[in-house]
Amino acid sequence: MFTVGLTGGIGSGKSTVADLFAALGVPVIDTDLIARQLTAPDGEALQEIRDTFPDVVMRADGTLDRAALRRIVFSDVAARKKLEAILHPRIRQEVEQRLKRFHAPYAMIVIPLLVETNGYQDLLNRVLVVDCTEAQQIERTMARSKLSREEVVAILEAQVSREQRLAVANDVLTNMATLETLRTEVSILHQRYLHSAVMRLP
Repeated sequence: MFTVGLTGGIGSGKSTVADLFAALGVPVIDTDLIARQLTAPDGEALQEIRDTFPDVVMRADGTLDRAALRRIVFSDVAARKKLEAILHPRIRQEVEQRLKRFHAPYAMIVIPLLVETNGYQDLLNRVLVVDCTEAQQIERTMARSKLSREEVVAILEAQVSREQRLAVANDVLTNMATLETLRTEVSILHQRYLHSAVMRLP
């Protein structure tokens, strides 16, 4: 199956873009949602996280305190790598299983840390980067969450730079204008991906 990896920094608009492609009938796999499922109360990764990290990341009811874990991994590189070692192989396995079940010309895989993890390139035919300014990333993230500016900046600093992300892009969606503009650009890319998928058929 022809696959497109969708990535971008925090607050760039990845979810909006993914929703626009989904509205066109494109099957979308969101690795962030898979990570949430893996760390849910009955999730496959929760016990290993509990064993690896201090008790502060667990609430009294046995659920994961995501805010506490986020503060730890974005302030400690070693802790972040431990979490990635727990989650990323499981996420990758789930992505592969879902791709096998799809019957569509192409699929989109939302991978926020595509460049950082470097673990999906063999699965992808194209990389689509959603781009905007760092100021817009900070403003949008603060508006949609309860994170402070300092917390958002810490997340940005833990991610690769805008330039590094753009360097791996086959396609770029600039999300700095209106939703209608973005919708039009998505529609154009959708037709391009459909054509590419058909051309790859035996």
